Formats: sequence, structure tokens, C-alpha cells
Amino acid sequence: MRFVDTHTHLYLPEFDGENPDAVTRAIEAGVDRMIFPNVDLSSVGPLSGLASRYPGNVYMAMGLHPTEVKEDWRDVLSEIGDILGDGRKYVAVGEIGVDLYWDKTFVDAQMQVFEKQVNDAVRLGLPVIIHCREGLDQTLEVLRGIRDVRAVFHSFGGTERDVEAIRKTGDFYFGINGVVTFKNSGLREVLPAIGIDRILLETDSPYLSPVPYRGKRNESARIPLIAGHIASLLDMEVDTVADVTTANAEAMFDIC
Repeated sequence: MRFVDTHTHLYLPEFDGENPDAVTRAIEAGVDRMIFPNVDLSSVGPLSGLASRYPGNVYMAMGLHPTEVKEDWRDVLSEIGDILGDGRKYVAVGEIGVDLYWDKTFVDAQMQVFEKQVNDAVRLGLPVIIHCREGLDQTLEVLRGIRDVRAVFHSFGGTERDVEAIRKTGDFYFGINGVVTFKNSGLREVLPAIGIDRILLETDSPYLSPVPYRGKRNESARIPLIAGHIASLLDMEVDTVADVTTANAEAMFDIC
């Protein structure tokens, strides 16, 4: 079986000293393609450096994470835009969005940054990787004002009502990670409403490690555990989950 981890940060300091080992472990586990979304200006170097060592296995997305939107957001966003257009191959703009969980100070700025980056993605013909935490209304407000957006709601953990609201806005994908294995997760009831044809597998490494590794550093090699859990909840064979989610990822990000 072959899998795609559509959202992983194996380049972050949590993996310092063994970043390449984490990539190798993923490939050996059948996760032969991974997408690295950017966070801010400081992460561009580590991301591109590690990705360059694994052409054909690692793909890059470029964007400014909403929690990194501060007073200097205009200057930072301009630099991120320059990097996105510097000729390197990016398969998406991300991760971008609205996060009001920690701090609502920059909600207006976050929405402006998100809107600018979504428009950049449409102009470049790229999909967007959306980080949305406690900000679904604001996220959908931006998306409703822009046509022809292709997107995935990364680390989705919402309700059936959220799925319905998102679907009224666009035919988007939903990134499902280790949260689906948690006992207190409501995703077991929500997955059928999403349907396997709109699910993308992800880990969000080094975060959100699936059971039985919950609380430990996550990595892309654990995608098969997540796929197995999804298969059991949807009463499918894990091979089917692997095949369909891989095809979804290839279509979404134009990877082969």
C-alpha cells in the first residue's frame, strides 16, 4: 500500500538531528510522498533544505501561518509572496487561514492575510491548505468572496453542521489526522458525512500523534495507523482507504 501524508512538518526543530531519518521511516512505512507546509519566514530554510534531499518524495507548500500574523504582517507577507514566486516548485499555498484559539488581537489582519494568499493561489492555479481553529465563520466569509478556490481544511475536527457549511461554500477536502483515533473525538460520527472521496490523510507531525502514541512526538510513518482507524470507522478495507485517499491527494496537489 502507498500513502500520502498531505500535511507534515518533519523539518521543525522537534526533529533536529534526525529529520532525514524521519523521512526515511515514513518512506519505509509506505508513506512515499509527503507535503511540507510552511509556517513563517524562519521555517522556509529548513523546509526547503530537507525537501531538496528527497525529490519525488517531498513536496513543498508556501504560506504564512495565521498564528504568525503580527504587527509586521505586511512586510512578512510581501516576503512570503516573493518566495512563492521565486521559481521553486510549490504544490500549494499553505498553511494559511484563521486561528482565534490563542489570540483574537489580529483577527482583521489574519483575514486580510488569508484573503491575499487565497487570491495568490487562485492566480497561480494552486490549491490552499487551510488552518482553521475557532475561526470557521471568518474563514468561510473570505472563501465566499473568491471564486475557483481549491482547498483542504487541514486537521478537521468539526461537526456535521460544519461540514455542511463548508460544502455550501465549496467542494473542499478535509484533512484527517491522529485526532480521529482519540476517544473523545467526534470524528467517528462525522466521517460518514464527509465521505472517503473527500478525505485526505495527514499527520501534522510533530503534533497530534495517534493512539497508541498520543502525547508523543508524531511523525509521518504513522499514517497507516490513521488509515486503519478510518477504515474501521467507515467499514472499509484499509487498501481502499489507501487507494482513494492517495488518488484524492494526487488530484488535489497535482502530484504523481
